[in-house]
Amino acid sequence: MARTRKKAKADEVAMKDAVDVAMACAEIRSIGEAVSDVMAALPAPDATVDAVTPVEAVGVAANGAELFIPLEKLKKSPRNARKTPHSEAHIEALAASIAAKGMLQNLVVEPETDEVGQTTGFYLVTVGEGRRLAHLLRVRRKEISKSENLRCVLDTANDPHEISLDENVTREAMHPADQFEAFRALAEHRGWGAEDIAARFGVTAHVVKQRMRLGAVSPKLMQVYRDGALTLDQLMAFAVTDDHARQEQVHAGLGYNREPLTIRRDLTRTHVQANDRKAILVGPDDYMEAGGTIIRDLFTEDRGGYYADPALLDQLVIAKLNGIAAELREAEGWRWAQALIDFPHAHGLRRVYPQAVELFEEDAAAYAAARQEFDQLTAAWQNTDADLPPDVDERFAELEAEIQRIDALCEGYDADDTSRGGVFVTLNHDGTVRIERGFIRPEDEKPEPERVHTAGVINGVRVTADGEVIEDDAHDEEGNQISDLPSQDEEEGDAGQPLTDLLTRDLTAHRTLGLRLALGEQPDIALIAVTHALATQTFYRGVDAHALDIRPVSPQLGGHAAGIEDTAPAKLLADRHHGWAVDMPLDVAELWDFIAGLDQVSVMALFAHCASLTVNALKLPWEQRLRAQRTADKLATALALDMNQHWTPTVRSYFGRVTKAHILAAVREAVSDAAADRIAAMKKQPMAEAAEQLLAGTGWLPPLLRTACPGSALLPEGATTVTADFGADEPDTDRGAIILPEAAE
Repeated sequence: MARTRKKAKADEVAMKDAVDVAMACAEIRSIGEAVSDVMAALPAPDATVDAVTPVEAVGVAANGAELFIPLEKLKKSPRNARKTPHSEAHIEALAASIAAKGMLQNLVVEPETDEVGQTTGFYLVTVGEGRRLAHLLRVRRKEISKSENLRCVLDTANDPHEISLDENVTREAMHPADQFEAFRALAEHRGWGAEDIAARFGVTAHVVKQRMRLGAVSPKLMQVYRDGALTLDQLMAFAVTDDHARQEQVHAGLGYNREPLTIRRDLTRTHVQANDRKAILVGPDDYMEAGGTIIRDLFTEDRGGYYADPALLDQLVIAKLNGIAAELREAEGWRWAQALIDFPHAHGLRRVYPQAVELFEEDAAAYAAARQEFDQLTAAWQNTDADLPPDVDERFAELEAEIQRIDALCEGYDADDTSRGGVFVTLNHDGTVRIERGFIRPEDEKPEPERVHTAGVINGVRVTADGEVIEDDAHDEEGNQISDLPSQDEEEGDAGQPLTDLLTRDLTAHRTLGLRLALGEQPDIALIAVTHALATQTFYRGVDAHALDIRPVSPQLGGHAAGIEDTAPAKLLADRHHGWAVDMPLDVAELWDFIAGLDQVSVMALFAHCASLTVNALKLPWEQRLRAQRTADKLATALALDMNQHWTPTVRSYFGRVTKAHILAAVREAVSDAAADRIAAMKKQPMAEAAEQLLAGTGWLPPLLRTACPGSALLPEGATTVTADFGADEPDTDRGAIILPEAAE
């Protein structure tokens, strides 16, 4: 042992002497010659000494020697071919890999020399700069010290720039399919979870889950991917489910359209998205607790995934709605409460509305106090730009809740109506519960009072005192034909005897003619009469109490636009209707006097509301209503309709339902050609999402929703005509023109 130490000491002295001699001549010779002399002067390596030596133990090592060099003695080489720095994620991955498995590849270094060719004691990293940075990251994390020795290979023979380039270029990455299967094998054979694998490879657990999911794709499809017949995006789309048979079935059925969006849609056709109203109502926890499975797409924004069992989801929705319906029926005393997923617009039931109720003194006083405090707080904080203090914000919420509670007490249903009527509990488009009260079934209607009949003629028909029709061949108990017997009324000439049907029709025809003539001469009464006819049929279903034969028809819109009943405009219309319904008298016989007693403005408002419900601007493929469409355009112009207040172009409302050409045309028109060109290469879904962002706040509308400027019948100078697309099968002469004025130069 002592002899070995003496030999090492002698070698060290010899190397130091050789270095000193070579460096003494460095000023008159090249650095390369000096290094050659140094290496020539080194003693031959001894078999008893380790091949890898700490750098402090040697002066100059031979080319290709492995050295342990402290991290703090390593620098980035200025001759490294990689000029673009490594990404933070790559350095993180290297650091994690080194921490878990050590440094699998040595660094390649060369000695650093100063301007006169003398070594500085530092080494320049020619190959492995990323690994050096990973070690520095570990130093910052206190995992190692900066004096940590790193295994390096000394290269003084090759050009540093060339070998740096070679190291980065002459390599072949593992095929992604092999990588996916390898990650899955780690999980299956070693039992490692995504977090464990992620920690060992310096990636996120989500990335590991993605690679493992891809590794679970059908082996047949994986081979198709290896052969280049599937792209990575397409493979990721197939990974939305782990059902190999379903994956292969969809792949076999793919036509020319192999977009990832199409593959995902076909694979999840029988599933329910997590942003569906049913899934929102039930929630993932209750669904999975009931045994349901949620499939997650790890490669796109799946908005919560896909509920794989629609039947189970429907059962849970109905169960939840039934529970709410039962509670409502018990709490409010309705005769029935029915739970349905969709509101039955064709229910055909008469509807009653709540009536105004006088508040108790305590409630009235509480309402006045809450309203006063609310107004005082509003006045005190309305001009403040800063956020409200938490206590003030909380007090606002309390006052609003109290005001709403007492407002609900200001109206109520008649006890007789609740005992006969019922409630529909349905599901809104946004997943909230919709409750509609006050529907009366025909079998629950009040029975009509029995009419007292007297013998005689009613509407030209002879009847007995019991109201039975007397047939021509009817006989009395003595065998005499009843129809041949003289009527006592006829003999005595009873003034109360009804007139014959023929005379009744004659007289009422003359009266109708007189009413028509008079009504046409009194517009104010005509307005009341028309409003009465509309209101009777709008608010009193099934009641024939109007003298004007006007039949308002209100087409249902829910079957043409999903979720339209839940939009803000629909709720505003429903609130307006409810406000009038509450004011309507309970008995339709009192409706005329109610309308006649309104001031002119209120009559006009009621008339406008009833008329508005009959508007029909629908364009249906099975109808040819070109003139009606033009009239709807004129109505929109007269009303100065601005659809920007009621509709916004989004992926769901427009861009996701039209072609890419339509999307690009909209972006060009609303933003610029450059903006359209930037998204032209995108796939359909990303393009639609980008278009939604680009057009936000621009006021752009598709042609069918645009309103022509007033007076556009005459084309003004400098105006542009935008033709609304009413269908390619219609002649050009039937297309409407929308006039958009251009700005002055």
